[in-house]
Amino acid sequence: MATLVSFQAHPDDESIGAGGMLAKAAAAGHRTVLVFATRGEHGEVEAGFLDPGETLAERRTKECLRSAEILGVQRVEFLGYVDSGMVGTPQNELDGSFWTAPVDEAAERLAAILRDEQADIVTIYDSDGGYGHPDHIQVHRVGLRAAELAGTPRVFEGTMNRDHIRRVIEAGVAAGQIPADQVPDVSQESTFGRPEDVITTSVDVRDFIDQKRASMAAHASQISEQSFFLSMPAEAFTASFGHEWFIRHAVPDGHRDDDLFAGLA
Repeated sequence: MATLVSFQAHPDDESIGAGGMLAKAAAAGHRTVLVFATRGEHGEVEAGFLDPGETLAERRTKECLRSAEILGVQRVEFLGYVDSGMVGTPQNELDGSFWTAPVDEAAERLAAILRDEQADIVTIYDSDGGYGHPDHIQVHRVGLRAAELAGTPRVFEGTMNRDHIRRVIEAGVAAGQIPADQVPDVSQESTFGRPEDVITTSVDVRDFIDQKRASMAAHASQISEQSFFLSMPAEAFTASFGHEWFIRHAVPDGHRDDDLFAGLA
């Protein structure tokens, strides 16, 4: 069996982009490890949601650990940086923010975990971080360098299949299953995901869709039952999130597969 380390920016990112893959890998007997750059300190939360004296970082850490349990993840680590906030906000430049961390410094923290785990695979994000968030872009930069430092042989960039999501959304809106006012921008001009012709690896996670949805729901401070994600009918949710997409490094042009672990013992 192999070991996969999934490097994420904030608690809840693992659920949306990799929850099904993590659950599927664990069910197949592989070791799965989650590493978070931050604890999501600058996420948004409704007034009165937190317990008296509780910080958002504390709540999101608890939610993250519950999500990991649901997905069968065997180890969770945090690199110790602070959430950098959305693009263009003052939090981007605060001391201790992940966005301002020297790449080599942060990469060495991650590389230490990769070495300790003797990781076969590390997953990061594409160079736009999926949708342009500063911390997600930094995950890409830091993850690539950490894999180089640790000698981790397989690197996969987690992304979204922009063309698939656009087709699903258009069909869902037309059928009245997805509210038109909750549709994200997935045009070819957006930084959302990648076109499907550059995606190397499409993982079918429909058999693990209930775990993925439960993992999202565990992050109740960020993903409410009324959110775009969880308000979808089951059929629309499966159509939207029943596959997860990755771009594998160092493979020939045109390479296509459906398994991050293909060829590993």
